[in-house]
Amino acid sequence: MATDGAFVVVANRLPVDEASGDVTGDSAGTSPDGRTWRRSPGGLVAALHPLLAGRSNVTWVGWSGAPGPAPEPFELSDGLRLMPVPLDTQEVDEYYEGYANATIWPLYHDAVQTPVHHRHWAATARRVNERFAQAADQASPPGATVWVQDYQLQLVPAMLRERRPDLRIGFFLHIPFPPVELFMQLPQRGEVIRGLLGADLVGFQTPLGAQNFLHLAGQLTGARRHGQWLEVGGRWVRADAFPISIDVGEIEKLATSPAVRTRADEIRGELGHPKAIVLGVDRLDYTKGIEARLCAYRELIEEGRLSTPDTVFVQVATPSRERVEHYARLREDVERSVGHINGEFGRVGAPAVHYLRQSYEKEELAALYRAADVMAVTPLRDGMNLVAKEYVANRGDLGGALVLSEFAGAARELRQAYMCNPHDINSIKDALLQALHAEPAVSAKRMNAMRRYLQRYDVHHWARQFLTALDSVGPGEAAGTGEAPRESVGPETVEPGDGTGPAR
Repeated sequence: MATDGAFVVVANRLPVDEASGDVTGDSAGTSPDGRTWRRSPGGLVAALHPLLAGRSNVTWVGWSGAPGPAPEPFELSDGLRLMPVPLDTQEVDEYYEGYANATIWPLYHDAVQTPVHHRHWAATARRVNERFAQAADQASPPGATVWVQDYQLQLVPAMLRERRPDLRIGFFLHIPFPPVELFMQLPQRGEVIRGLLGADLVGFQTPLGAQNFLHLAGQLTGARRHGQWLEVGGRWVRADAFPISIDVGEIEKLATSPAVRTRADEIRGELGHPKAIVLGVDRLDYTKGIEARLCAYRELIEEGRLSTPDTVFVQVATPSRERVEHYARLREDVERSVGHINGEFGRVGAPAVHYLRQSYEKEELAALYRAADVMAVTPLRDGMNLVAKEYVANRGDLGGALVLSEFAGAARELRQAYMCNPHDINSIKDALLQALHAEPAVSAKRMNAMRRYLQRYDVHHWARQFLTALDSVGPGEAAGTGEAPRESVGPETVEPGDGTGPAR
């Protein structure tokens, strides 16, 4: 992977949030208008930061998170240059909360909630994508590599390609890419596919997502397919799977720190030293399966297969997109379910469910992971789900057990988890019981196998693999021979595990 030359990341958000109050020692940089910024805790930033730390001449294009005029470009203390893109209040409503999160997000997550289609939302999204493409153009010197991120900016690659055919352009989709039948419902289906085809390399979390895209590209644009390659307008575009991961080394270091280990013991004490702690950590999103998970836990108590306060359920629900109707309704439903469970099965000072609707620093999350006997990750659909990987990376003691949805991208890799169908309450119940009652030696063997996998396929591997593949194609690689380029660099095959297999 080349580490010299200009490199530009284009994402919906900048990797910083505006700081308020005393930020002494915690400032990432100051913009020309005197505003102070600190590093964002978001998942995309965590994934890309290890990559960017090893490169020079890097610019990040994105929105600051606040409507109104954008700050002037500025540089962070670590040398990363930021180019803010402005969004006004109407654009936040129509492009971000509307088209991105009420149209694309539910559609790409198997239409768990019905997508909402408005033509004026799509028009606003098109205008905003053009603005991001213009900013990327300005940030990119000749021959630069540009990496566009995620579902909000699917039109940017083609817009940027039209402006700058000299650029090497990659795109990575962090969420699932839907089946053909669902994607065809999108009124802008052809425009989105053509937008993605502006990239030299289009990356997905799973092979199925890549195959869906390849099929649709041929169907909607007439592009000729050669394996993982598409011939588009006299050039080659490659589509493939590059499963994202985490910085395992950093997480292991944090998890074994004295402060985290002490805090984990304190958490068990604060919960009354139960025999078992079941933990859920999710954004408060309808795709995460929180309601079904609570239902499964309640039924296990009703049936006498679990008892309180011997077993305690801790659910961390990070607030998310609360102005979007689906999310506001979800919050009400989840809080109602928690209230019913605690009202029926809780005791004074000992609720059956500890519901925490707030964000936590990584140190506190590491302690929660360390304290939990079972981690329940049961999304109805998820591109990857890095929480599952974070839990495994935290368990260097080989304790704990992971219950994992079959419909999370991570299920292809963490095959020794206790798998469940999150649409089937009985399946969730069975997986929870298997995880809670497994022999410690069996759970340790499963955890060890998953940890070995993650140590090999960490975030550095993900970034290196994608960018090495991008370096081997483009910019605008000519397709004059009629034969696709050779697969000189490609995703490695997922290891089959150690023979323990998934629990059913």
